[in-house]
Parts: sequence; C-alpha cells; structure tokens
Amino acid sequence: MRVRFLVTGFMLSLATGVPAATVSRSVPPPANFHPELRAIAAAVSPGELQATLTHLVGFGTRHTLSDTRSQTRGIGAARRWVKARFEQISNGCGGCLTIVTPAQSVTGERIPRPTEVQDVVAILHGTMDPDRVIVITGHLDSRVTDVMNSTADAPGADDDGSGTAAVIEAARVLSQHRFPATLVFGVDSGEEQGLYGGKVLADYAVAHGWRVEADLNNDIIGGIRGQDGVIDNTSVRLFAESLKNTLTPRQIHLLNYTGGELDSPSRNLARFIARLAPRYVNNFHVRLIYRTDRYRRGGDQVEFLNAGYPAVRFTERSEDYTHEHQDVRVVDGVQYGDVLSGVNFPYLAKVTALNAAAMAALANAPAPPEGVSISGAVTVDTGLHWQPVPGAVGYYVWWRETTAPQWQHKRWIAADAATHDADGKLSFTLHDANIDDWFFGVSSVSADGYASPVVFPGPNGDFARSGAVPVSGGG
Repeated sequence: MRVRFLVTGFMLSLATGVPAATVSRSVPPPANFHPELRAIAAAVSPGELQATLTHLVGFGTRHTLSDTRSQTRGIGAARRWVKARFEQISNGCGGCLTIVTPAQSVTGERIPRPTEVQDVVAILHGTMDPDRVIVITGHLDSRVTDVMNSTADAPGADDDGSGTAAVIEAARVLSQHRFPATLVFGVDSGEEQGLYGGKVLADYAVAHGWRVEADLNNDIIGGIRGQDGVIDNTSVRLFAESLKNTLTPRQIHLLNYTGGELDSPSRNLARFIARLAPRYVNNFHVRLIYRTDRYRRGGDQVEFLNAGYPAVRFTERSEDYTHEHQDVRVVDGVQYGDVLSGVNFPYLAKVTALNAAAMAALANAPAPPEGVSISGAVTVDTGLHWQPVPGAVGYYVWWRETTAPQWQHKRWIAADAATHDADGKLSFTLHDANIDDWFFGVSSVSADGYASPVVFPGPNGDFARSGAVPVSGGG
C-alpha cells in the first residue's frame, strides 16, 4: 500500500516518518513507556487485597435485603465499613477524597418492598478538568442459590468481594497521585437484585454533569481455576459492547452498511487497556471479548452503557460456577459457595494493577477527540476531521485492516501544524489511502506522551454521552 500524508502543506513519508520540513513540534512526545504507570501497578498489594476481602467476608452476608442496623453483619455494616475505609485512605492523602453515598429507593422483581439501595463512592477530583471522569466499580452485595434469601451466609468472596477489594485498593494507590481528570471509585449495592447500584451511580453521574469517559467494572476477578479445570493466572477477560444502545435506527442502518460496528467507544477503550497490560503488568495479557457481558448475563457496567457512557467489564479467565450463586456446602468432596479459598490474591493484584494503570493513563491523557468525521468516497484519498482538544499538543491518526482486532498503524500530527476545515474542525488528508479498504480513527496526545483511546468516526465511535435509553432489570 502506498500512502502519502498531507498536513498544512507538509508531506510526510511513510518510509521514514520524517516531515520534509522538520520543526521541533513535528516530533511526537516519547510514549513507549511511562514510569509512573509502572510504579502505580507495582504499588498494588496482594496483602492489602486479602485484608480487605477478609473483612468483607466477615460480614456473613451482604445481600441487598439483609440487615442494615447491625454493626457486624449484613449490607449496612459492610457499607459503613467501606465508607470508613475510604475515609482512612483520604486521611492518608491530606483529605484528597470526597466521599458520597448516593441512594435510591427501589422496588422490583427481586426487591418486593421499597428498599434503599446505597452506593459508597470516593472521588479524587481532577486538577485541570474535573468534569472529565474515569470510574472504577465493583459490587458489594452477595447472594446464595435463592436470590431472595437475605439471611443465609453469603460470603461473596469472588462475586464480588474481589471487585470491591480492587476498587478500594485502586483508591489507596491512586490517591497518592494527582491527575488532570477526576477518578471515581464506586462500590455498588443491589447488583444481584437487578443492577440497581450501577444505575444509582450512573444516574448520579448524569445529574452532576460528569463527562464519563470510562467505567471499568470489575466483577468476579479473583479466581484462577475455572470449572473446566484450567488454571490461568496470566490473563483476564475484558467484555465490551459493539453498538452503543443510544443509536437511532437510522444510525444503525448506516453503520451496518458502512462498517464500524466493532468500534464503539467501549471497544476502543478495551483495545486501549489491552495494549497497556503487557507493558505495565508482568506476565499478563487481556482477552478481548466482543460482547457486552457473558452470554445473556449482566453487570453494573450495563447501567453506564444505558446512560450513554463507555463501559467495560473485567472478569477472570474462566469462572467456576460451583462458587457462584451457591449455598455454602460440601458435596462429594466438592466445595460449593463463594468462599475465601476460591480467590488467588497475587492474581487479583494483577487485575487490580491493570485497572489502576489504565485509570491513570486515561486521566493523564487529553480527552478523546469529539465530532470525528471522515470523507473520501469515490476518491483514493481519505480525510479525517475532528474538534480540537484542550491540552492536546498533537494527535495520532490510526488505521487498520477492517478484519484486524487492534489498531495497526499510526501517524503523528502536531496540533500547531494541522489545518482547519470550513466547519472549524482540524483536518488531515491521507493521500492514496482508500476509505473502502481501511478503518480509521483519531486519538489526542498530551505533552508528556499520554494518548487517549482511539475514536472511530461517527456516532457509534464518539465518547461523548449521547443520551439514555430505558433501563430494564438485570442480574
């Protein structure tokens, strides 16, 4: 393939990558490795995770409908302990965290009487653009075989004590740093009864005008032995939806015709995280799963998607269903129930480290470009257009084969070298790059080399919230 690039009159050579007329800002900031991300990942402690999870299991049950008044048992005691833990972490960083407890009174198929569903949320406000928000979530509630049994012991070690422990540990580690964007650490309730806690936090985000660029939902992330007998402590599954469920029928029809169904912001967020894993977490990689969740199952990320926000779900490589939604018992030598022994803490630390590094990378990067559009039908050239991003010193234009799982090629465009089109957008033309043969995208880059996720042209690729859809229950 022969490709030429045109930016404000400069020709860029694909063979050399050097502009014909070189100026200092034509060179992209170095971005192969960020020591801060490695330090953040290394600071995650298996011991801290184990201590947190031991406390959570010690509440006996954390069922959404369980006791809220006891100081030692039930969802109320667990929520108060999480809040106290966030307060302790905040004290260690000079009061850097704002702690809120958004709640809604709900009823539903699995909540037959009005019940307050309350989340516990810690907020590390951004230093430059605090309305830009990166969220990590895990759900606090647990259950046994009968989803309505609110009194039996339900340890909830892996589902989802592991995700809750990851959220708290991420808060502990990341609170020692400051970021341009805001980080939110959400411990949700009500997930097992219908994804209510995810909705509580997503509604809170909408009400407070948050520009949520990512929800990293962690649910069942501590086990290394699946029911298939395979032991794997080197990978994690990352689920991401295809089509934004806020698209109109007309937009879906056009998308089906022109392509891009694999390039929702959630998918490109997942690709972004997958590229970080081997670089910052030792002997670890991401298995991208092109589904919103496991087959016909759900998690709290679904409510962020329903609210119009990008969201993904982390889950261990292979689940052991004898540990999920089960009464605690031993039958024919097989341990049923979600007990502490089913969690591997060095593995949980790897998943948590990847989450923390991803949050930091997202928060340090400029916002993903908005209004990305593309042109080039019936021509051998392809044009890309996007709104300028505050704080970006430049951009990468990316392209890949239409069947490739990851972005394959990129080209640097300095912000001060880009031209503007008639609509005031930045404009970049790739000569001899046929729009028919490739997928294209744009990411923004900070002065210290942090790049945003890639944004695919059109409404399915845009990271900006585009409205909500009616929410139905889950489980």
